[in-house]
This record gives sequence, structure tokens and C-alpha cells, in this order.
Amino acid sequence: MGFAHQAEKVEKKSSRKKKDGGEEETGCWVKLRFMGSCMSSRSRVDNSMSGRTERKPTKEKSRDQPVVPVSSTTGSNAESASSTPKFSEELKVALQLRKFTFIDLKLATRNFRPESLLGEGGFGCVFKGWIEENGTAPVKPGTGLTVAVKTLNIDGLQGHKEWLAEVDFLGKLLHPNLVKLVGYCIEDDHRLLVYEFMPRGSLENHLFRRGSLPLPWSIRMKIALGAAKGLAFLHEEAERPVIYRDFKTSNVLLDADYNAKLSDFGLAKEGPEGDKTHVSTRVMGTYGYAAPEYVMTGHLSSKSDVYSFGVVLLEMLTGRRSMDKNRPNGEHNLVEWARPHLGDKRSFFRILDPRLEGHFSVKGAQKAAQLAAQCLSRDPKARPRMIEVVETLKPLPNLKDMASSSYYFQTMQSDRARSNLNAKNGIRTQAGFVVRNGQPLRSLSSSNGPQASPSQHPHPSPKPKAKES
Repeated sequence: MGFAHQAEKVEKKSSRKKKDGGEEETGCWVKLRFMGSCMSSRSRVDNSMSGRTERKPTKEKSRDQPVVPVSSTTGSNAESASSTPKFSEELKVALQLRKFTFIDLKLATRNFRPESLLGEGGFGCVFKGWIEENGTAPVKPGTGLTVAVKTLNIDGLQGHKEWLAEVDFLGKLLHPNLVKLVGYCIEDDHRLLVYEFMPRGSLENHLFRRGSLPLPWSIRMKIALGAAKGLAFLHEEAERPVIYRDFKTSNVLLDADYNAKLSDFGLAKEGPEGDKTHVSTRVMGTYGYAAPEYVMTGHLSSKSDVYSFGVVLLEMLTGRRSMDKNRPNGEHNLVEWARPHLGDKRSFFRILDPRLEGHFSVKGAQKAAQLAAQCLSRDPKARPRMIEVVETLKPLPNLKDMASSSYYFQTMQSDRARSNLNAKNGIRTQAGFVVRNGQPLRSLSSSNGPQASPSQHPHPSPKPKAKES
């Protein structure tokens, strides 16, 4: 799991019924109560060995769904609960990583207490902690170095493999747009990872959490650029190419200045070498983000990440989730709903996040929509390389041609408001006419018509705070 919700304090009150009618506590709480940590011999999440399911640390149910393998046998963690597996994989540790003892991390997180919990996922929990700036000893909360401590539930080979992948990749990959792995703990059955703390949490929370303020346009483009740089580094600049394989909004974390950093390398895969164009692997990832050719064939390439980036860019443009069954029919799948509009210079404005209320660059939005369309091409060869994506995104955060001052956008808003009003009154427009009860009447435009949606009141976009406690 990614520690995608670091900035969120959560309360887990989940319980499940026993056969005798009582209630049995599950998740982190039972582990904290009886063991003082998030480690247990039995996971409370039924994880497919070939898919990923995350439990979000919010009260909203997760909409992320695991990609089902093309051909595989699905296994449950419960099958391995009877005994602790014996792992023989060699642990590859970079020299700069710090090695922690379990007691160090227990004290650093204040005994893994609920108040320190940042998030929970299928493979463990994430806690906030404090350690020495240049050491491993725990320090008083609010002092030293603030970190995120991710624990692992040792229930099966898959979780251990993901833990090893995190240590291997993040231990040797250093880049401003990759989250920094500070160190690790491997002691008896305990497996923990220590990361830099990301105070603004995940991009997912900022885009979709109820009650959150809308991200300003320039910040969205800054985040897109930072995430693109992270992927470009993995594809083009790393000693050996790396395919991230699980690019989505919950795995894009933000520091205090909204700099984007990729987290959770549990599914990362070394890319093809030489003349090979792809690597063949079991299909793993998240529905709505995985490239169609990868889901169909298991052929994984850097262009698979490019497709996933296109989906996330589209989420940032529209304010919609990649998959949302609460939407009307025909709008459940974001890519399929938005694709016809991306190449249309007029209609694509209609799919932009209404919470932006015109506070976005017209040229920037057009460029971003065109880029998303290229990344989402059904033909992998037609998709751009991430280094090309970076070059396209570079100027976008600084463009100042705001749509709110555009005559066309004001006209479009007026038409949208009129259409909404007509829909409420049982009127529909058709080819320049108003149709009421099947009888066409000529449409009359009003100079005093509304300039914005009647349900919205224009106001300046919020300015990000310099720091967040």
C-alpha cells in the first residue's frame, strides 16, 4: 500500500460479526490493543495475490479496484495464516539507508498509538513518528525529523515481495520527485519502512475528498509536471529503466510546497533491455488506470505508465475519478466519457472541473487536454515518452490567460446555465430552437442571462498556505 493519506488523522471503527453473534474488532485497532503495533499473524484484509485493494483512511469507500489477472489463480492471505512463511530472498540494501530496531520505531510513533495513525492499506498501516535528524533514535514529538513509518502484515509471500521491492527501488533511486526512503527495520517477523513525511498528503485527497478546497489551476499543473518528471526519471535516467506500474492519484504525495513525489514502489518492475519492447508479467494495478494492452496481454512497457499518467491528468482537468459508478450512465468510465471532447477546442471546456469556475488558462487547458488525449491513445506506439510530456507541461503552470476573462468562456457559462434552467423546466434546446412538449419555438437570447451556473457563486481560487501544521 502507499502511505497516500499522510496528512489525514483517521478513526477506524470497523468491526465484523462473529458466528456467535458478537462483534470482533478488526484492522489496526485490534493489533494496537493486543500487540502495541500494526503487526499481526493474520491480515484483516483479503488481498488477492495478483491484485491490489486499498482501504482508505477516510470514511468514504475506496473506488480503486484491483485489476484482475488475465490468467492466474487467486489466493487469499487467509490461506497462509496458519504459519509464518520462510523467506529466502536476498535483501538488497543501499548504503545510505538507516537500519532501525523495532523498539526505536515503536517509541518514535508513541507506541503505534491511534493518534499517530496516518493511513491503512492492504499490506499494513502507516504511522507518524519522530527520529533524530541524522540517527535512528526516537525523539520527542515535534522535534528532530518527522517521518512516516509503514508496517507490513506478514501474511504471505506477496506482501514480503512488495516490501523488498520498496527497499530495492527506493533505496537506490534518488530524485526530487520520488519520495525519500529514510530506512527500514527487519527484525523477527517485523518488516517496517521509514519515509520522509509528506505534510499535504495525497493528490487524491485534494481532488476528491469531500469538503476540500479546489486546487488552483497553477498548482494542478505544477503537480502534473512534478509527477511527470518522476516518471521520466524512472524511464529515461535511472541506471536501469523502471516501470512504475501503479501510477494513480493516491500514490502522488505532496510536500508543503505542493511538490509532487511518487510513492509506493511495491509493484514497480525493471523495464526491458536491449531490443525488447516490453516485459511479460502478471497483470497488477488498479482498474481505471491500467493501460488496455497491458490488461489484455500482460505486456508491460513504459508506455503503460504513460497511459496511467494520461488518466491522472484527466482527473486533474475534470475533477472526476477514473471510475465512478455514482455518475449517470455513460459517465462511469472517465476516459471513455471524456475522450470525444479532448480534441474539440470548444466542447472540451465543458468537461473541465466546474470548481475552477473559469480560473484556468485557456491555452494551458487546451495543451493539457491535447496531451491527455495523446497519452490515452489506444495505440501504445502513438503515446509520447514521459520526457516529451515534461517538455509540454513545463510552461503551463505560469500561463496567465484566465478563462474567466474570456468572452467565449463567459458565453459558454451563460449557455450552460440556460441549459440547466431549461432542463429544470422541461425544456430542451435543439439546433438553435427551444423545444417544449415536442413543439419547436425559436430560441431568444437574453442579454441579461446569467453568467455562471445558478448553483455556484464565483469567488477567487484559494491560495495555498505557505506551511501546514
